[in-house]
Formats: sequence, C-alpha cells, structure tokens
Amino acid sequence: MRIWIDADACPGPIRDIVLRASQRLKVPVTFVANKKLVLPDSELISVVHVEQGPDIADAYIAEHVKRNDLVVTQDIPLAAQLVPLGASVLSPRGDKYTEANISEHLSWRDLMTELRDTGSVSGGPKPFDEKVKRAFANHFDSELNRLLRLESKT
Repeated sequence: MRIWIDADACPGPIRDIVLRASQRLKVPVTFVANKKLVLPDSELISVVHVEQGPDIADAYIAEHVKRNDLVVTQDIPLAAQLVPLGASVLSPRGDKYTEANISEHLSWRDLMTELRDTGSVSGGPKPFDEKVKRAFANHFDSELNRLLRLESKT
C-alpha cells in the first residue's frame, strides 16, 4: 500500500497531515509534482518530478497507482480514472470519491466550470480553514486505517 499525493495543488496543511501519518504508520508516500518540493528526508517519502504540462502528473499517478493505494487529489477527472482501478481517492477537503458518486462530482465540476466561464458565478471553493483541515484529517485517518486493515488480511 502506498499514499500518492497530486502535489502541485495540495495545500500545505494537508501535506503535513499526510507526512505525519506516513511516519507514524510507516506507510510510503509519493508526491508527484511538476515543481520543486521541499520535504523531510525519509526513506518513506519520495518525490517524482514530472515535466510541466497539463495532466502529466495525473498520467504518472494513473499509470503507477495500485488497488487499495490511497490518493489525495482535488482533480476530479483524475479521481474518475483512479476509482475504477480500485484506488481509494480523497480530496484535500476530505471528500471520498467512489464508484457511486464520481459521476455526480464530475457533473457538478462541469456545471460550475460552465457557470464560471459564462460569468454566472464567480469565485471558487470556500477558504481552506481549520474546519476543513480537521475534516480531511478525520477522513484521511479513517480511510488509511481501513486500507491498512485490508492489507493485513492479505
């Protein structure tokens, strides 16, 4: 089992939560980014630098993820690729993407993009605050422990 982070747009507090969990539970984590990241030195932490360009980090994650890996991304189209592969996918806000809800998330994303493009709606998601950070931490810990229990049964 591995944790994958779509790191270019991952908020710092989420990165910190993931790093602490990785060290505490001895789970390897890979950050995939097209920019330089400064992370602690640990045998459990790896960084993959990909070329600049749309969806290159996404393609790398999709190519390397395995069943029951845990992925953190706010990229809903990437989540839609990963869920059918058996990966567990969370947004940085703690939303879990599943076979049952990924189509709805994609539709909502497309609608909001269209509304923003036409000027009907402005702005983006609510600010990232302590409540959001706690929600992510709770969902992340719960999902990580579920996956570790699954792994210990095999």
